[in-house]
Amino acid sequence: MTFQDFARSEYVSLTTYRKDGTPVATPVWAAADGEVLYVWTRSDSWKVKRLRRDTRVRVTVCDVRGRIAEGAPTAEGEARLIEGTDMKRVRKVLARKYTWKFWLVDVPATAFRLGKRPHTGIAVTF
Repeated sequence: MTFQDFARSEYVSLTTYRKDGTPVATPVWAAADGEVLYVWTRSDSWKVKRLRRDTRVRVTVCDVRGRIAEGAPTAEGEARLIEGTDMKRVRKVLARKYTWKFWLVDVPATAFRLGKRPHTGIAVTF
């Protein structure tokens, strides 16, 4: 397993943990910049709420539906939430990888919410 396995994958399964320790996996877009893997999600998502309490994460290469192939690269890491003006960097990194797909999601969400961007970035380090 190398960091580049996660950087090249279109989707990764981001596992966060509930209060009782139960893992919850979600397929997400992820893009790398340096040695940090960036993820973008809605600010009111449960994964953000769980990460405010417990920063441990597990990242696994997966497909769009979250299916994990046998022997898929997996790594444990720590996550840090990114909000406010720091989100520009997260958007830039994700837009560079996902181009039009990213803008197809971000621009309508911003227009619908009258300019407010309801997203939080997650920076994962291994």
